[in-house]
Amino acid sequence: MQHRRQFIQHMSLLAGAFSANSLFNQLYAASFKNANERVKHLSDEAIAADEDYWSVIQQAYTVSATIINLNNGGVSPAPRVVQEALDRYNKLTNEGPSYFMWRILDQGREPLRQKLADLAGVNAEEIAINRNATEALTTIIYGLNLKSGDEVIGTKQDYPNMINAWRQRAEREGIVYKQINFNFPIENDDEIVKAYENAITANTKIIHVTHIINWVGQIMPVQKIADMAHQHGIEVICDGAHSFGLLDFRISDLHCDYFGTSLHKFLSAPIGSGMLWIKKEKIENIWPLVCNDNPKSSDIRKFETLGTRSFPIEQAIGEAINFHTAIGSKRKEERIRYLKNYWAMKVKDIPNVAIHTSLKSQYSCAICGVSIKGMTPGELDAALFNTYKIHTVGIVWENISCVRVTPHVYTRLQDLDKFARAIEELATKKK
Repeated sequence: MQHRRQFIQHMSLLAGAFSANSLFNQLYAASFKNANERVKHLSDEAIAADEDYWSVIQQAYTVSATIINLNNGGVSPAPRVVQEALDRYNKLTNEGPSYFMWRILDQGREPLRQKLADLAGVNAEEIAINRNATEALTTIIYGLNLKSGDEVIGTKQDYPNMINAWRQRAEREGIVYKQINFNFPIENDDEIVKAYENAITANTKIIHVTHIINWVGQIMPVQKIADMAHQHGIEVICDGAHSFGLLDFRISDLHCDYFGTSLHKFLSAPIGSGMLWIKKEKIENIWPLVCNDNPKSSDIRKFETLGTRSFPIEQAIGEAINFHTAIGSKRKEERIRYLKNYWAMKVKDIPNVAIHTSLKSQYSCAICGVSIKGMTPGELDAALFNTYKIHTVGIVWENISCVRVTPHVYTRLQDLDKFARAIEELATKKK
């Protein structure tokens, strides 16, 4: 009987996240269906403020009751269904690693690739699955055929790992890495596009643009930048670490040539999962970051030669896609933007308080920066946690000095009310 139960469990797991027997279908499909049915007559913007609907989503997470986590911009928790999938795949793997990893779980990569491609709105033959945005983007940065004197344009507000990757290429190979500087928030796309265009010279080969600036949440006009760059014969790399799984878009909408993201942020996939996209006709020109027997191949899979890695993490991504899809990309975007605006509107007019992010929907969604006059970001971050058990992150980078606040779909309004009261109390003490 025990062997029979194990056999049935194995067969259920091996059917995968995209079968009728997926864990999501077993645990949440019915409750999500009922919740969606109740609000089907409402717009996504109206549903964003429907607390009864979002309480169903909130119950699917296992977040700590002892702290309020408002640093989902760093890494997001996975819902229970993703955790259970990861646990089950891990247990299965350890029953016979070399068999269950390489001969069983590895067979799930192609269905997963297709589902990620469907979500991203691109060809599955352009998607590689890896461990995070840094790995995806560094694969592109180090894989490009650039020579001494070729120029790359980025910004001082890009993510440090990407800045350092470009600096390393500049130091080793003599490429020219130029950084423009922005004072966010900016509510003018043309101003942003023009700044990139003004930095272009005859030697410019690449523009590196961050879709959502991780420090303060500014949404950059990637499509407009890419269209401008292509008119000058320049390729565009997009860092989508904070946009994929948050904003309702297709990668193809961005008109970029290369895209990398982490899946453990707003998609709520297991920690240590990421995705690389390269336009099909450009794959053969990019060298893989890790060795491959055919490095000039046009097969996207050459970027997945990572050796032994966590197959359970990889396969559990599927349940995160199920969870995300059941909510809906636009509905999810509008809810998280609603949560950001909810707390920001409460604190923006408090004396000594400053908001460092636009509250217009075109220019921000989840991430918002806040500061209190007379307190450093570190002091504010520490006070929020030590006194109120609210977890945020202090940001001091280039010309940015604030605390970054990032809610997610599981965030409750009463937690944001507590955060707003904390900001008011701390600001009042600084009068």
